[in-house]
Amino acid sequence: MLPRFIRRLLATHIAAVLCLLAVPAHAVTIDMVTVGNPGNANDTIDAGYGAVNYEYQIGKYSVTIGQYTAFLNAADPNGTNPNSIYNASMGTDLNIAGISYASGASAGAKYSVINNGGDSSNRPITYVSWFDAARFANWMTNGQGTGSTETGAYTLNNATTGPAVAKNPGATFYIPTENEWHKAAYYSPNYGGVGMPGYFDYATQSDTAPGNTIGGGSNQANYRLNGSVYSVTQSSSFSSSQNYLTDVGAFTNSESFYGTFDQSGNVFQWNDEDGLAASGSLRGLRGGTWLNDAFFLSSSNRAPNAPSGEFSNAGIRLASPVPVPEPSTLVMGLAGIACGGWQMYRRRRVRS
Repeated sequence: MLPRFIRRLLATHIAAVLCLLAVPAHAVTIDMVTVGNPGNANDTIDAGYGAVNYEYQIGKYSVTIGQYTAFLNAADPNGTNPNSIYNASMGTDLNIAGISYASGASAGAKYSVINNGGDSSNRPITYVSWFDAARFANWMTNGQGTGSTETGAYTLNNATTGPAVAKNPGATFYIPTENEWHKAAYYSPNYGGVGMPGYFDYATQSDTAPGNTIGGGSNQANYRLNGSVYSVTQSSSFSSSQNYLTDVGAFTNSESFYGTFDQSGNVFQWNDEDGLAASGSLRGLRGGTWLNDAFFLSSSNRAPNAPSGEFSNAGIRLASPVPVPEPSTLVMGLAGIACGGWQMYRRRRVRS
């Protein structure tokens, strides 16, 4: 048998390694805002959506290129692209690039952020289908591990086409319903003054079409002003090599009442419509994009699509039923408790 001091030394090192392994190297944090005021009425002017009788959370921002890159490397460490979670256009379409794939890279590093026109990591991910969004939600719900992306928030059974499925009970991250998305974007309990609820036409707390100047001005968004001028270039000329996305939250004083950014402009985001599974069911895209004029940003616009669709101007925004601790904070906290507990146990053992 090994001497006692060697056994203690080995045990200490093993515990330290286990503590380090418990913390993901690149944990993804989804910033959420709480959408309160349960029991609000529908938007009677635009399409009759927005009534939600419970509190929930929704992403403050769209899911970013950097976050989706982390998902790809965790869910597909060997670069086999299961269920087509990576679309090659993420790397080749320079208007939104994106994410590149390198077959010769080491496992867990096959995918990397492309810096086209600056750091792309905080721009929204595009070319994702509803099924891709559901798999990202599964990964988040399951703690961002390397396990299956087919269960968790949604049971997908490797489907990439056909009807969408309903959300599973207990999902901690999921694709918002259309009512949840609409309320977070346009509703305010103080629309007509304190205590006078209603819905804005745009998710910038305005009934007037936004401007499109990047920065801290109020009522601004990334879209084609007057159907002509692009936000990023402030020019009506189109270039196939120009990246037209803006960082999420770049319009710093143009949030919705609940504090979400870019629910008008930048990229469309998938919603779950009524959330029910049905043969031939569609799923929705809302919010307008860098490519569209003001109507597409407004509360009047709806864009139902087949859930298999992947577009250069459509991305992901997640929701949650309850406040969710930041994954990195939760895991680090648990690891710290485990490590601290081990050290206390070790000290007591040494004294005995």
